[in-house]
Amino acid sequence: MAWLKDRGIPCVAESVLNSEELDKTVARFVVAAWNDGYAQGYAECSQHVNNALKVDWDTSRSPTHGVNTGAALVSLKSEFNNLQLPLMDLINVALHSEDHMAQPKEIFPDEDLA
Repeated sequence: MAWLKDRGIPCVAESVLNSEELDKTVARFVVAAWNDGYAQGYAECSQHVNNALKVDWDTSRSPTHGVNTGAALVSLKSEFNNLQLPLMDLINVALHSEDHMAQPKEIFPDEDLA
């Protein structure tokens, strides 16, 4: 248990935080959030212009015109919430094996032994 506390858990956390799958999903999620915020801000600003100047502001030039940015954001949020990392599958299998400490030690060998 000392190995798990001192080495295993920190290695799992570091591996998850440094995983390419997480990085890519977070990057797409951030872009979708930015796009949705931009679209909502542009729409709100256009509405203020319409009301203040009594004109019909043309929003067709907006980069997000006709794009359902809200749906894209919801989809990516769901993808993030349901993200499956291969490492976690390995850990789950290891923890359900008879010798639940041997497999994690194989996944994360001690640095001085490797």
